[in-house]
Amino acid sequence: MKRTDVLVVGAGLGGLSASMFLAIEGADVLTVERHPGTSLHPRASGQTPRTMELYRFAGIDDEVLGVSERASRGLRVTVASSLRGQVFHRVVEDLGEIDLSTATTAPWGMAGQDVVEPILLERARKAGADVRFSTELVSFEQDADGVTAVLSDGETVRASYLVAADGGRSRIREALGIAATGVGAIGHSVGVVFDADLGDHLQADVTDLYYLQNAEFTGALVNTDIPGRYVFAVDLHPERGETLADFPEERLTGLIRAGTDLPGLEPRIRWTGAWEMAARIAERFSAGRVFLVGDAAKVTPPTGGMGGNTAVGDGHDIAWKLAAVLRGDAGPALLDSYEAERKPIAEMVVATSLHNARERMLPGLDLSGTPEPVDPLALTLGFRYRSGAALADDEDRLENPLEPSGRPGFRAPHLPTAAGSTGDFLGRGWVVFAAGGWRDAVEAVRAETGIALEHRERGTDFDDPGDVFGLGADGASLVRPDGIVAWRGSSEDRAGTLWDVLARVLGR
Repeated sequence: MKRTDVLVVGAGLGGLSASMFLAIEGADVLTVERHPGTSLHPRASGQTPRTMELYRFAGIDDEVLGVSERASRGLRVTVASSLRGQVFHRVVEDLGEIDLSTATTAPWGMAGQDVVEPILLERARKAGADVRFSTELVSFEQDADGVTAVLSDGETVRASYLVAADGGRSRIREALGIAATGVGAIGHSVGVVFDADLGDHLQADVTDLYYLQNAEFTGALVNTDIPGRYVFAVDLHPERGETLADFPEERLTGLIRAGTDLPGLEPRIRWTGAWEMAARIAERFSAGRVFLVGDAAKVTPPTGGMGGNTAVGDGHDIAWKLAAVLRGDAGPALLDSYEAERKPIAEMVVATSLHNARERMLPGLDLSGTPEPVDPLALTLGFRYRSGAALADDEDRLENPLEPSGRPGFRAPHLPTAAGSTGDFLGRGWVVFAAGGWRDAVEAVRAETGIALEHRERGTDFDDPGDVFGLGADGASLVRPDGIVAWRGSSEDRAGTLWDVLARVLGR
């Protein structure tokens, strides 16, 4: 029987992110994926600055930017009848025009899932993760001490925890009896990856995404990181009896020609597949020692590009928390914060994506009872975690990330330093940003607990003339390994207070 700390099932963006960050944190990880390799489809393209911050923690941010020539050149989103037809409106002209310098030093990325997953895989394996393809989870059982799983190659695995990253139709979620609720299916599509010379019909140097409301079909078309390769999607109507078989190459070629306004185009079709556009959220994100990440936890329409980014966020969040428990830094209670923090993010992502879908593709979509959309920038960088691991002292759920407050639950402010930004101090453990006088307390608590805890002093390590961190004359801010402020305050008994706070947020 093979023994491991964590068994990860699924090697998409969520599963590979969890595997990578767990391995970097020193956990023993086994990851299994039923497909023979990483994704061949660009599908979840684009990285928010928050995702790029997480990739920076892993040291792969430059590599992710490097695989997409479009990474720093902008994004254009257009709703039109065809590439040269009537333009109904432009959704986004250029995200690069937004000055994020007060919120983060991380850029937007535009790389596709097909080129990002190999980077995650290589980094995970380099850190020590065992990742196996063409291998399925056959069955699993959990008890008070761990999870026993049987794999398709006949091996039995005993793991302390299981991370379910097995997609929107998660068999693990179903086996746990966790329902997924929400609007449900809102459409079906046939996806196509094709090669062709579109000339100047699309802007080659940016991510140029078209939502097509054509007289013949509703669909989408976008360029990819591979020159001359494009992704096309057209609506599928199973309620009329349509299946993928009703879209032979000849029909798809005609639809692509109509969407591109190139009647003589001869596209070379590389891949086709049918998929469901839906909105569902798992009622629970965990059960015992099993945790759901990515599409296993929530399925969201692709309108807005937030599904893949949310999966990466899920993977990082559960990884650092599991690693802390496995090392003995934290008690099992820390794991309760996973659902408390990530489920509200999923709810906002799904609601916002649904509103985007109605605006861009499905004007008749009934969203009665669906919460209002959230500003994408606030959702990306101005979100707040509220749990036992982030001691928030007011009720705000979002803030303007261009005006960071440094309050617990929000991302720590990014302020200039001699070498770069305070963001450069994050991602390697816990950090205490202090106004002064906390160094001895930090060193004492670090020695007593063995927790990776750094001290950064205002005026020496960073400047904060406007007191964005909210330290006052003698306060401190405790920042988690994910860059989220866990607590801030002041105390005469600094070592005692810091130890008490750490014990609370870590569930010790």
